[in-house]
Amino acid sequence: MIHETIYLYEGREDVTLTTYLLSDSPEMLAGRKRPAVLICPGGAYLGCSDREAEPVAMAFSAMGYHTFVLRYTTYGAEVFERGFEGMVPRKECRYPAPMQEIGLAMLQIKNHAKEWLVDENKVAICGFSAGAHNCAMYATHWHLPVITDLAGTEKERFRPAACMLGYCLSDYLYMKEYTNQDTGATAMFEASNLSFLGEKKVSEERLLEVSPARWVTKEMPPVFLWATAADELVPVQHSLRMAYALAEQEVPFEVHIFEEGGHGLSLATQASSAVSSQINADAAKWVEMADTWLKKRFAIAFGE
Repeated sequence: MIHETIYLYEGREDVTLTTYLLSDSPEMLAGRKRPAVLICPGGAYLGCSDREAEPVAMAFSAMGYHTFVLRYTTYGAEVFERGFEGMVPRKECRYPAPMQEIGLAMLQIKNHAKEWLVDENKVAICGFSAGAHNCAMYATHWHLPVITDLAGTEKERFRPAACMLGYCLSDYLYMKEYTNQDTGATAMFEASNLSFLGEKKVSEERLLEVSPARWVTKEMPPVFLWATAADELVPVQHSLRMAYALAEQEVPFEVHIFEEGGHGLSLATQASSAVSSQINADAAKWVEMADTWLKKRFAIAFGE
């Protein structure tokens, strides 16, 4: 395996693309290209979760994919220890920067496709929670100037071939209603808003702008959705709203809702868990389901 960390900005170490490239071998593909998965961890735009990074990359690597982990711009995970009081906006964190960094990562992968033996027509994006929101925003905006103006290249180089979203936040206007209730999550969502949008209390117009379920068009790639009905932080309605929007636009999709399991399950196995409540045998099946779904589009053409 070729493991390397690439800095997407000169002079910054916080935005990185980490490679997990399967080594070539004459006993396997012998120089032929593999499909790839670009992973965006969650973390409320306040950090990037380790639990949703390397363990996920290794799981997809075991399926035969080259994998990449993008650590996009966030406020800084130290805020979870320090507390949300006293947070001040940081311009570099704000939308659309995290979404644009998926575009920069996509170009890195495709620019190195020959060297890394990546099939550049088969690069999927995969995200969790805020990372899923970031992926969903990218999947709905990849063909628009906010992305395509990043580089002087044809827009098709930014196109993701597929999109996998775990417990995705898809509709900020719905979340506004939800967090007006006494859920105990309001402080964290306000901190997330401050990081991502520059203010704690955000106008409905601005919330609409960053609600990917409301931006779905036929340009969106096929989507795999999974969530749990018991998620108290990002309600399952977000995945259902995205599924409805995809159906309305006739975008191919698959959706799996598991009955039990809290927010942030990642792989839902001991490989990605810190406590036993993050292990759920039913929800863990999403990985195998995603593999089956991907193979409909990404199956490697083996010889006899």
